[in-house]
Amino acid sequence: MSEATQTLTAKDFKSDQEVRWCPGCGDYSILANFQRTLPSLGIPREKHVVVGGIGCSSRFPYYMNTYGIHSIHGRAPAIATGLKSMRPDLTVWVITGDGDAMSIGGNHMLHVLRRNVDLKILLFNNRVYGLTKGQYSPTSHAGSITKSTPVGSIDYPVDPVRFALTAGATFVARTLDIDAPHFQHVLKRAAEHRGAAIIEIYQNCPIYNDDAFVTLSDKKQRPDHGLYLEHGKPLTFAGGTKSVRLNASFRWEVVDGVPDDALIYDETNPVLADLVSKLEPPGFPAPMGVFFASEKPTYNALLDAQVNTAAEAVKGGPKASLQSLLESGETWTVKP
Repeated sequence: MSEATQTLTAKDFKSDQEVRWCPGCGDYSILANFQRTLPSLGIPREKHVVVGGIGCSSRFPYYMNTYGIHSIHGRAPAIATGLKSMRPDLTVWVITGDGDAMSIGGNHMLHVLRRNVDLKILLFNNRVYGLTKGQYSPTSHAGSITKSTPVGSIDYPVDPVRFALTAGATFVARTLDIDAPHFQHVLKRAAEHRGAAIIEIYQNCPIYNDDAFVTLSDKKQRPDHGLYLEHGKPLTFAGGTKSVRLNASFRWEVVDGVPDDALIYDETNPVLADLVSKLEPPGFPAPMGVFFASEKPTYNALLDAQVNTAAEAVKGGPKASLQSLLESGETWTVKP
């Protein structure tokens, strides 16, 4: 019986490697939820490839019983692009962190999103460099006290969701490492999306930035501090007793209850997604869930169509070899 016809479980996606992160690290929960979700996708293990960069998050490929690549710092999107372009039948996951993706890898992340490459990107955001022992990262808040900013960071942070929306990603979401039901729901939606899908994952680093997201990780505080986006529903929180809306000055405000003119969320509206991404604690609850989801031709589909068109124009038709394509057109031979 092939894997395509048998039922896989989370255990089937666990490798024989000992999982080694610091005790209490949110990466353990992310790994467990990832392994629990993959069987529901109905994709054989040999059709999954996990590509990591450098950092705590990028140990991921070792712990997955799938194909995997431990690549170069910040370059996982570029390597994953090449793989997906040559093997469009594969589901390619990019595992990265806030430093790996938003600092040295920022340029690669920008272009993989704007091209709409059919990749699934998990960006672990703990707002600190954990692997290299606690320096501030591109997502650290201004004033952050770290090993490299002992009197406080003077940088304004990068917001991965805003970055992705501006870059042109066709699926942008945010979830929390230990919120298993929400994490698995968002992950499955990203997996089913055709195009560049990126999920920012708020992830706790108990060693260098503990309780960075405690208002969301604490179940008692979560209802009052998390704004869970649902397509076609109003923007409510605190158990539906409060909501956010745009006032006459086109500024966000918190109001009691759900007013008659409550704003209904539309995840296909890029302007609304951008506006919601600007809601920030402590004045507002943190938006969580799918910010934006839309469909447009993927880079991979356009690339395949272009190659096929070029092949039609040379001898051999669609089955022309790469070499024949390279030697077509304005070429010449240098003789000894």
